[in-house]
Amino acid sequence: MSALVLALFAGAVVGLALGALGGGGSVLAVPALIYLLGFTPAAATTAALIIVTATSLTALYAHARTGDVRWKAGALFAAAGLLPAAAAGAAAARLPQAVLTAAFAAVAALAAVAMLRPRPAPGPAADGVRPAKAAGTGAGLGALTGLLGVGGGFLAVPALVTVLAFEMQAAVGTSLLVISANSLASLTTRGATAAGVDWAVVGPFAGAAILGAWDGKRLAAKVTGILLQRTFGVTLLAVAVFMLADALT
Repeated sequence: MSALVLALFAGAVVGLALGALGGGGSVLAVPALIYLLGFTPAAATTAALIIVTATSLTALYAHARTGDVRWKAGALFAAAGLLPAAAAGAAAARLPQAVLTAAFAAVAALAAVAMLRPRPAPGPAADGVRPAKAAGTGAGLGALTGLLGVGGGFLAVPALVTVLAFEMQAAVGTSLLVISANSLASLTTRGATAAGVDWAVVGPFAGAAILGAWDGKRLAAKVTGILLQRTFGVTLLAVAVFMLADALT
């Protein structure tokens, strides 16, 4: 199968995940870039950031049109993560490839567990609840984004539900604002690796992901959120096990 076909297929899956779940695109993009398209872990994390930035901005627009973005809370999360994302992005280039792969596998496993666990019942919306805790969570998400090329949406969604008592739709939409900001901040520190990106692969991948994000938004309105979460969680857990085994052998 040609690299172009693989990139289009993987991009569509990544876009569906981001559009439907408000996260998870990057934790699928990185292993797809490594194992399907032959990228090194360092190059894959940079390429994933480019793809996820473009896709999450598209998905953010789609969710904003339906009023599912809480801008105040999202800005707090995002602002707290900007500096950690930039600092971790600079550090990522100095880490061994095996360490990046193992760390990514561990984060993917954590994401799978978060998706498979039952969501707490949402309370009433409250943009100003626990700002210190919200900022701390945002800083942690920013660091993950910079280090591993993940947008952090798979952790932002449950955090917005539990910390700020958002309903699921608002958490999904707001997480896309956080992903976009963190990814952009991390990209600013990856000039050297970004210069070597294979645009013949990344371009079609990103294009398919952007189209997939619109389909994901429509899919989320038709399929129960629990089914989407569990399907994604099982898939992600399998990816995490495979990557961890690869890093340790």
